[in-house]
Amino acid sequence: MVDVGDKRQAGLAFACLLLGAVGIGFAPIFVRFSDVGPISSAFWRMALSLPFLLVWLSVRRTSIAPRGRSWLLIVCGLFFAADLSMWHWSITLTTVANATLLANLNPVFVAIAGYLFFKERFSGLFLFGLVASMGGAVALLGSSLEFAPERLSGDILGILTATMYAGYFIAASRLRSRYDAVEVLLFPGFVTALALLPMAFMSEANFFPETMNGWWILLGLALICQVLGQGLIVYALAHLPAAFSALSLLVQPIVASIVAWILFGEALGPLEFGGAFLILCGILLARAGMQARRNKVPVSNLAEH
Repeated sequence: MVDVGDKRQAGLAFACLLLGAVGIGFAPIFVRFSDVGPISSAFWRMALSLPFLLVWLSVRRTSIAPRGRSWLLIVCGLFFAADLSMWHWSITLTTVANATLLANLNPVFVAIAGYLFFKERFSGLFLFGLVASMGGAVALLGSSLEFAPERLSGDILGILTATMYAGYFIAASRLRSRYDAVEVLLFPGFVTALALLPMAFMSEANFFPETMNGWWILLGLALICQVLGQGLIVYALAHLPAAFSALSLLVQPIVASIVAWILFGEALGPLEFGGAFLILCGILLARAGMQARRNKVPVSNLAEH
């Protein structure tokens, strides 16, 4: 059985995960206000976060000792760079709603990869929660979805975005068994910034912000979405299964939709609110399924499930 300390740790991690999802939910809002291109915004998000992560690392430790799987830090960063670039590229080739929905298929890919490659098994309640949450995501964005042959390339990129984020998520989850959260943010973040720099500089004319307000927006993107949002998510990955964590991030489109409603007047009707409610119910069902399974697993085997 799982002891009280483990349950409290899992509860804290779940709270951090949801708060992190709220943080990254502001990313499309910052990008929308930004006066640089979308890929440039992604680059500055990573680049401006690095000094703050370096300060965090200096507080956490005085020296960096190799702990294995250092190659996975590079892979993790490349997955994240591919995720961000494909996501922004898909938006230019299909509707924002299509790109958002397809990019949020990542919990499905994380669960499939966990089952095929890491021998993870999921309870029926967890799978029911996964289906319910994905149905809620469709309802949340349903009124804006437009599937058409001319948007097929953008839709395919949206699906590829989900697979890239799933790869990043799984890599980050595996790294958390050996590295602190700040290290999993800092070193892959440096790789991501390096990968995004040439793409942003060569493909977009407005690479540098033209005003001080533009720099403040990018700084907010870096601090709120990357340092705080991703930081809390990466912290939680050491204490929660990757598939459940990915599913819980479906809180992100709810936050983005509500903020867009407040700031831009993008109306939410009964269907959208119903979808948001279904996402939350699915997450809670999945959590109940996860807890029921953990309670049946010996403490010594929890790291494998």
